[in-house]
Amino acid sequence: MSTKKKLTMWIAALVCGAGFAASAQAAQNLRVTGNFSQNVKHVAVESAFFENLAEKSGVAVNVNYNPMDVVGVRAPDALRMLRSGAFDVMSVQIGMASRDDPFFEGIDVVGVATDMDSLRVAVDAYREAFDQRLQSRFNAKVLSLWPFGPQVFFCNQPIASLEDMRGLRVRTFTPTMSALLEHFGATPVTLQFSEVYTALQRGVASCGVTSPTSSNSGSWPEVTTHFLPLAVSGSVQGHFINLDTWNRFSPEEQAKLEATFRELEAALWDVALQANGDATVCSTGGADCKEHKAFNMTLVEVSEEDRQRVKDAAQSVTLPIWAKTCNAVDPQCSATWNDTVGKALGLTIE
Repeated sequence: MSTKKKLTMWIAALVCGAGFAASAQAAQNLRVTGNFSQNVKHVAVESAFFENLAEKSGVAVNVNYNPMDVVGVRAPDALRMLRSGAFDVMSVQIGMASRDDPFFEGIDVVGVATDMDSLRVAVDAYREAFDQRLQSRFNAKVLSLWPFGPQVFFCNQPIASLEDMRGLRVRTFTPTMSALLEHFGATPVTLQFSEVYTALQRGVASCGVTSPTSSNSGSWPEVTTHFLPLAVSGSVQGHFINLDTWNRFSPEEQAKLEATFRELEAALWDVALQANGDATVCSTGGADCKEHKAFNMTLVEVSEEDRQRVKDAAQSVTLPIWAKTCNAVDPQCSATWNDTVGKALGLTIE
């Protein structure tokens, strides 16, 4: 082989090698926080998704995923940490984070959408306005929006209806949920999920509100006795990405990531729609228990009177309180809600 030909091949090899190096350098490193580790089912879905994100999306990313409590993140701090760039992608419990901006709680004001079909309508109606607000106020973008599932009551003493909440200390996690509980005579105690088991065990709280799946995964039935499946909201959560991180991806990569996160959103909606039924059966000693831990709680029958009381409270209590708080920071807040969620569900904030 001639010297000239050898030199040409050597240069070609260098160019090829440089191409591989550039490709490796192009991979984005993503610091991701997920759900609290006690939410076993949700963490399993999330961790599998992020572990395979590069393969599923076709976008070069290296993901470092950890549950929120493992890295010491408190749920109310999520939006500020995302804005600061402390993490690239975060799983955010919107009700707790909305204390930084009440606009976000408009996606799931307590008492408005108490079944999953209505909640999905509300989420889709509010999604664009929510995303625009998130980008302008917290330098972040929506990748997914999904619910934990119906938010119901677990108590460490006998209850038969909402009336029995009077005088009890009840765990809450959103401002409008606190307003609803106060309306029914309870004392709201704001706790993040990882704190509730101990609070119920020690009597700091008499009841807690969460989804059947989350309560079962978090072993709440070990420290509670009565389960009232009266849904007051869906506890909407989201996966949000820091905008600076997002803008490092090309438009083509962004489109691929959005499509892949839609798959994660669908999977987590499925958990809310399907797994919560099995969790209810398992937590209350049902014979058809399949995928959750078996307990023997007392299942309390929900009356139509209590369902109507929650609906009435949404129109007379939680929506007006939320609107007043939100309009104080954004004069167009209630008008935006009326044009989105309100229009979709046939409700109006006066």
